[in-house]
Amino acid sequence: MSTEFSNETLEKNSNNTGLQIVKESEEDRLMTLSVGPQHPGSGHFRFTVKVDGDYIVHCDPDPGYVHRGEEKMCEYRNFIQNIPHLERPVIHDSNNITYSYSLAVEELTNIQVPRRGQYIRAIASELNRQVYTLYWLAIYGIFLGHSTMFMWPTGDRELFIDLLEMLTGARVTHAFNIPGGVRNDMPVGFSEKCLRQISYFEKRLVEYENIFYNNPLMRQRTEGVGLLTKEDAIKLGVTGSVLRASNTPYDIRKAEPYDVYNEIDFKVQYMKSCDCFARAYVPFLDMKESCYIMRQLIDKIPQSGEVRAKLQPNPKGPAGEAYRRVESGRGALGYYIISDGTPKPYRVKISVGSFRNMLALPHLLVGAKLADMPAIYWALNYWPVEADR
Repeated sequence: MSTEFSNETLEKNSNNTGLQIVKESEEDRLMTLSVGPQHPGSGHFRFTVKVDGDYIVHCDPDPGYVHRGEEKMCEYRNFIQNIPHLERPVIHDSNNITYSYSLAVEELTNIQVPRRGQYIRAIASELNRQVYTLYWLAIYGIFLGHSTMFMWPTGDRELFIDLLEMLTGARVTHAFNIPGGVRNDMPVGFSEKCLRQISYFEKRLVEYENIFYNNPLMRQRTEGVGLLTKEDAIKLGVTGSVLRASNTPYDIRKAEPYDVYNEIDFKVQYMKSCDCFARAYVPFLDMKESCYIMRQLIDKIPQSGEVRAKLQPNPKGPAGEAYRRVESGRGALGYYIISDGTPKPYRVKISVGSFRNMLALPHLLVGAKLADMPAIYWALNYWPVEADR
């Protein structure tokens, strides 16, 4: 038989017995939980949280479980050989991570990309944006317990994976963007098939909005949750859809147009509510806008011409440095490359959106309920494999 006493009772009785009673401290009430790296939703990423009851009082991100060493590997390969392994940190968005690399190399080596090659690059970039965003949306759906929103985007990704396979010869990683342009021209019938796929997908987006974004349960779990003000978003340095969801209409394709994006008419999608719903809805708006961009690219592309510049076996330029960035599926993705005048880069530094968006995780989780953790975490558009480049 046991008897429970309050701290006050024990302290009162200790005066008569000589016992020394220690009151329960705040730390004694806290429970530490490890989320990942084996968690199916953490994506090989670990963060520890301390909870006081239902509330998170501390969050400590712990990346590095899938570190690739990409930047160091670049020093041992020439500018062209670096293309295949640089795709691995993102997998689902390989055309964008090689896009900014190619732009930086072209600046260092004074390579001019033919206009038809620039258009094909932009088309491949927008196709990969759809592939990645649908993958992200499928995971977000299952995070919120919406299994239909896992199955639908997963299936509709095949529309764009098939197009990329037709264009590049590969389904997932493509090694398609190279310094000087793209590896090969568009095959016969690609434009027609692309327009058919886009028309079908735009109808699917209407169904996405009805079944998921207008779902009252989804809105209850995301509206007013994880507020990230415009001031905090800028101070933390977040990028991409996370920044645009905090009332900041900033897109590299508009702010620093590259290749033919200055010839394309499109709007920067953003929202003012600054919550998880906004961070989930902006990528949806981006997919709609991306369809509009692809239609223009297909309509304006030169009907003939070269798709890549003719290069020497080991292209090189004078010693110097260059920094170029593009708007990827996770936000600003840039390369800072130093050349010593040889065919191999002397140093390569990759700036990725995921690593920057991770900084907002502790900021948003502290003070939130534990049940809100999945909605807040995945709305940050964080891709751990990219952050551990």
